[in-house]
Amino acid sequence: MSFNSDFRQLLKPYYWVNILLSLSYVLCKRTSIICNYIFPESDCELDSRETEILFFLIIVIMLRTRKAGSVTMVNYLSSSFVYTKIANLILWFYADIRYGLPYAAAIILLALLLPEPTYTGPEHVTYFRGPESLEDELKRNKHATWVVCLYAAWHPACVNFAPVFAELSSSYSLDNLRFGKLDVGRYPGSGLQYKVQDGPTSRQLPTVMVMSEGREKMRRPQPDSTGKLQKFLFSMDNMKAAFDLDGLYAECKEKLASFRQNKKDE
Repeated sequence: MSFNSDFRQLLKPYYWVNILLSLSYVLCKRTSIICNYIFPESDCELDSRETEILFFLIIVIMLRTRKAGSVTMVNYLSSSFVYTKIANLILWFYADIRYGLPYAAAIILLALLLPEPTYTGPEHVTYFRGPESLEDELKRNKHATWVVCLYAAWHPACVNFAPVFAELSSSYSLDNLRFGKLDVGRYPGSGLQYKVQDGPTSRQLPTVMVMSEGREKMRRPQPDSTGKLQKFLFSMDNMKAAFDLDGLYAECKEKLASFRQNKKDE
């Protein structure tokens, strides 16, 4: 996503309300007017325990967002909200239980009223119901090239990648260049068949494969010569470069034009 699209996304209530919740304790403690009202006996400075909690929060966010494969500002924020709100909940309870309880209620209420926005743009994606439906499609049309994403609906990296894959499908889809998704969390046999682990600590989610002539041509992430899985960030640019989508699109478009010309000549 570009900076402008990220900025438009941040204007949605879900993001700015969660940003306020994530900064609530520090803002209240460091704003003298609010601090003197809420914490009348405080010097409006963070004590050592509060500083330790915030420092630990920064470390957790850095580790978790990196593991989740966050590549945009919106991805980083979405991945960090749950940790920042938990840290703020601890800080509010640490200050006074009378503040902690309303904050906890606000988190629950907003989770119900303001769910995270999902991608609503155009996409040309086929959702397969298990590995059998994918294999049947590959056998039915061996002349088509498939870009298939193996994912789990609950996995943060897969959630972050969903709008990227949808936008790619909208830009590159042809009659003989198709995009599909297969939920390995819902269909565990898919993970076994394509050697993708679907556990909470898996580093193979998402996995994207290019399949042509009924078999796999390449995938990301992939193991190196020692068998160690190579890290891959599923950004728009990385996907285009790693799978040479521009070249693949041109090749499939040429084949499609040739096929249609042959049919016309007949």
